[in-house]
Amino acid sequence: MCISLTLNIQTMKKILTLIVLFVIANINAQEVEPTYEKAGDMVKATYYYQDGSIKEQGFFKDKKLTGQWISYNQDGEKTMIANYDAGKKVGKWFAWNKNSLKEITYNNNKVISLKKWNEDTKLASNKE
Repeated sequence: MCISLTLNIQTMKKILTLIVLFVIANINAQEVEPTYEKAGDMVKATYYYQDGSIKEQGFFKDKKLTGQWISYNQDGEKTMIANYDAGKKVGKWFAWNKNSLKEITYNNNKVISLKKWNEDTKLASNKE
């Protein structure tokens, strides 16, 4: 009787552990659906990380990327500013992380120029 009761308690603990893990996995696996809202003749799209913070935001026109798109890291800091015209990469794009900034100039999906600044890059100053 004692052995049977011990086995049942151990079995119940294992089952309970599996249930808890299953519930946690399902909660973490749920994706946050993007939101879309009409803005004149365009649609503003917002994509999210699983924690609900904004991952990317921009516009579509005729189902093509249009205008400025901004990407964020999970701390809410901008990581990219991009520009599109009818789905094509155009204009100046900026991409940065903690140590560098890149300026990429596009024309009709082609890279025209690329500039990169690092933490140690010297900047012009009007101070003596």
